[in-house]
Amino acid sequence: MGCAGSSQSKADGTVKKIRKPKPWKHPQPITKTQLMQLREEFWDTSPHYGGRKEIWDALRAAAEADLTLAQAIVDSAGVIVQSSDLTTCYDERGSKYELPKYVLSEPTNLIPES
Repeated sequence: MGCAGSSQSKADGTVKKIRKPKPWKHPQPITKTQLMQLREEFWDTSPHYGGRKEIWDALRAAAEADLTLAQAIVDSAGVIVQSSDLTTCYDERGSKYELPKYVLSEPTNLIPES
């Protein structure tokens, strides 16, 4: 037993479907290389934010996959999706996982490499 919010299923029995994040803008224009570096730094340090490494690994795989595969990954890992864009998730033990938008999609102000 748990609280009503501790289940992946909604009241009607359906699982919360993952969707692409809404368009967003980085505070300053950024290149693809800089974006990739930000992502690597986040994933390298993510286990230090708490939670389990295997859930972080599953979230990384889901963030880098297409929506159908991402849905299968989070479902099989037992990830409870709070925000359908994957910015806030929980594991079955209640640990919270927060993902910044820059690991989930590209900003609207991405600039070409110089």
